[in-house]
Amino acid sequence: MLNKSLLCFIVCLAAIVKLKAQTPIDYVDPMIGTTNFSVCNPGAVLPHGLMSVVPFNVMGSDLNEFDKDARWWSAPYEKNNKFFTGFAHVTLSGVGCPEMGTLLTMPSNKLDVDYHNYGTTYSDEAASPGYYAVSLDKYNVRAEATATLRSSIERYTFKKSGEHYIFLNLGEGLTNETGAMVKRVNDNEIEGMRLLGTFCYNSQAVFPIYFVMRVSKTPKQNGYWKKQPQMQGVEAQWDKDNGRYKLYTSYGKELAGNDIGYYFTFDCAENEQIMVQMGVSFVSIDNARENLDAEQQGFDFDKIHREARKNWEETLNRVTVEGGTADQRKIFYTALYHTQIHPSILQDVNGEYPLMEQYGIGKTSANRYTVFSLWDTYRNLHQLQTLLYPEQQLDMVRSMVSMYKEWGWMPKWELFGRETWTMEGDPSIPVITDTYLKGLTDFDISTAYEAFKKSATVEGNKNKMRPDIDPYLERGYIPLGAYSQDESGDNSVSHALEYYVADAALARLADALGYKSDAQRFRSQSLKYKDYYSKEYGTLRPRKEDGSFLTPFNPDDGADFSNAPGFHEGSAWNYTFYVPHDIYGLARLMGGQKKFVEKLQRVFDEKLYDPANEPDIAYPYLFSYFRGEEWRTQKEVKRLIDTHYKATPDGIPGNDDCGTMSAWLVFSMIGLYPDCPGEPSYTLTSPVFDKITLHLDKRFYPNGDLTIETSRKNADDYLIKEMKLGEKQLKKYRISHKELINAGKLSFKLMGF
Repeated sequence: MLNKSLLCFIVCLAAIVKLKAQTPIDYVDPMIGTTNFSVCNPGAVLPHGLMSVVPFNVMGSDLNEFDKDARWWSAPYEKNNKFFTGFAHVTLSGVGCPEMGTLLTMPSNKLDVDYHNYGTTYSDEAASPGYYAVSLDKYNVRAEATATLRSSIERYTFKKSGEHYIFLNLGEGLTNETGAMVKRVNDNEIEGMRLLGTFCYNSQAVFPIYFVMRVSKTPKQNGYWKKQPQMQGVEAQWDKDNGRYKLYTSYGKELAGNDIGYYFTFDCAENEQIMVQMGVSFVSIDNARENLDAEQQGFDFDKIHREARKNWEETLNRVTVEGGTADQRKIFYTALYHTQIHPSILQDVNGEYPLMEQYGIGKTSANRYTVFSLWDTYRNLHQLQTLLYPEQQLDMVRSMVSMYKEWGWMPKWELFGRETWTMEGDPSIPVITDTYLKGLTDFDISTAYEAFKKSATVEGNKNKMRPDIDPYLERGYIPLGAYSQDESGDNSVSHALEYYVADAALARLADALGYKSDAQRFRSQSLKYKDYYSKEYGTLRPRKEDGSFLTPFNPDDGADFSNAPGFHEGSAWNYTFYVPHDIYGLARLMGGQKKFVEKLQRVFDEKLYDPANEPDIAYPYLFSYFRGEEWRTQKEVKRLIDTHYKATPDGIPGNDDCGTMSAWLVFSMIGLYPDCPGEPSYTLTSPVFDKITLHLDKRFYPNGDLTIETSRKNADDYLIKEMKLGEKQLKKYRISHKELINAGKLSFKLMGF
C-alpha cells in the first residue's frame, strides 16, 4: 500500500504533467463574454470564418416577442437565458446592434412549428473553439455543432426511439429584416434565401443570404409551413397543433413569405444520430451548394470537428505564454480567440463575392473580407493583426482598397458588401496607414492614398465619408447641428475628433510617400482640435453655429452611455484626451504636464473612464508620455485588467466590438499597446506573464520570434524597475514597431509599489 507522501507526490506530479500538456486552445473558454452586454457567443466558428453556428436563446426580432428570456436584444445567445430555439447560422460577435442570427435549425418530437412551443430549456453545455454541444431537456436530445469556413454540420442524438422532427425556421432571427424563400430539391435537401440587413437601423443596407441544407437520413415525410395572417372580420381556423402556422404537407415547389419554414419527419431508433449540413453564400444558391460540396464530403462530424480544432490550434499558437495563473492564461487566450473571429471571409470557394454597394459579382484569388467594424477596430485590432497575422492583415487592407475601386469610397462600417454608416470618422485611413508604415506594403498604396485624399478634401454633399466636411475645412471644427449618418444624434465634437485622428495619420502617410505639401496641410487640419478646448471647464466643449461655446454645459453629461450634445456614446471626459497624435500639444493647452497628469488621473479616480467603450480606451497609456509618470500607466492597466476582465461569462466590460476589447487585453497583458492609431509605435507597460513568445511570421519579420521576459520577486510586483531592448538598457517607454520586431528580446524587471 502506498504511503501518504508517495501518493501525494504522484497526485502532484500528475497535475503538473496535465498542466504542461495544455496548449493555448485548451485555455480558451468561449463562455467568457456571453453576458454583461459583451455579445460574444459560444458557437462553432473557424478563424475569420464566414459560417458560425450559434445556440439561439433569444426569442425573436420583434422586441414584443421577447417574452421568455429578454436579456439584451443584439445577442443571439445570452448566458443567463435558458430557452433554446435552435442553432443560428452566420452571426456577428460582439456588436451592439441586432443583425444576422437566422436560418434556425431545431430538433423536436412533435410537429408543432411555433417556436414559443418547440423551444426548450437545456443543460450540459460544452464549448471549445470550433465546437458547441448542449442537451435539450424537453426532447432528451444531445445537439452538437461544428463548422468549416462556409458550411456547418450538426449532429443530433435522439436518445429515445419514436417519431422526431428537424425544423428550419426562416422567420425568426436577430435581423430587423423579414422575407425568405425555401425550395425542396429532393427528400434530403432544400435550398433557399433569407433577406438580412438594416444593421443599426440603416434601412437601405439589406442583402440576401443563400443556403443549401441537407439531412443525413431520408425522412419519411417533409413539408413547409407558413404563418397565416388573421384577416379582419374572418373567423380564424388555425391548425389545432400549430395555431397560426399552416402546414403544407403535399406541396413540393418553392414557398416564400415572412414567417416560413420547413420540416423533416423521421422514425428514429434509440440513440440514433441524424446530421444536418448547411452551406451558405452571399452570391447565389449554386455557390452555397458548391461551398458545401467543396468543404464537406459526406456526413463526417468528427472529421470536421478535428479540422476545426486544428485550425484554431494553428491560429492561437502564434503566442506562447509562460507563468501567470490558470485564470490569466484563460482570459488571455480567450481574448486572442475573440480577436480572430472578425473580419470574416466573404468569397466563395470559386472566388466570387458581392461587389461593394453594387449589383454585380466580383471574383478574387485571395481572401475578400467583410464585417469591418472600423470605428472600433482601427484602434488596436488591426495593429494586432499586423503584428501577429500580417498575411491576413494584408488581405484585409486589399479588401478595403478593392471596396474603394468598386464604389468610390473606403468602408466605414461595412457588412457583407453594404455600408451601414455606423458611428463616425474616416477609420480606414489610420488602419491602412498603420499597416503601410509598419512595413506591410504589398498592396495598392497609390489607390489607397487617392481614396484618403478624396474623403479628406472633397467638399459639399458629394463627400459620403465626411458629410459635414464643409465646416470642418472652413472653421477647423464642426459646430452643433451635424447629425450622424447612423441617425444617432448631434455628435459634432466626436465627428471632428475622429477626423483629426484620420488626418494626422494621413499626414504621416503623405510624408512617407513624398507628398510634403499634403503632409503639412493634413497635419495642420489635425491640430484644430484646440478650438474645442474650454479653459473654463478644462475639457473639450461643443461650439454652436455662431462660434460660441455651448451653454449650459456639463462635462459629465453622457457618462451613462447616452448621447450628450456634441458627443457620441460618452461624456466630454471620455473624449477630451482623445487627441493621440498630439498629446504634448494637449498638455500645453491644459497648462502643462502636471495639470494634464492630474486631470487624466482624475478621470480614473472619479470613475469617469469607461472601460466598455472605445473613445477613452487608450487613456491609461497616456501617462507614459511624461517622464516620471509612467508608473501610473502600469498601475492603471493592472487595475483595469484585474477589475474588468475575468474568466467568467461576465469577464468582458461591455460590447467586445468585433474583438476590440479583447485586443486591448491581449496587448495589455503582453506589455505593449498601440495608443496612437496610424503611428507605428507602442507604449510599454508591465507584462502579466513571466515569458511571452510572439512567433512572428518570418516572411514579413525575418528576425522571427520576439521574446518578452519578466522577472519579479513577488507575484504582485508590477512597477517597472528596469527594461532592456535586446541587450541594451531602455530608458524610454515608447518604442517604434521597427525597434520591437528587430530586437528579438524585450526584458523587464519589476518591483512592488
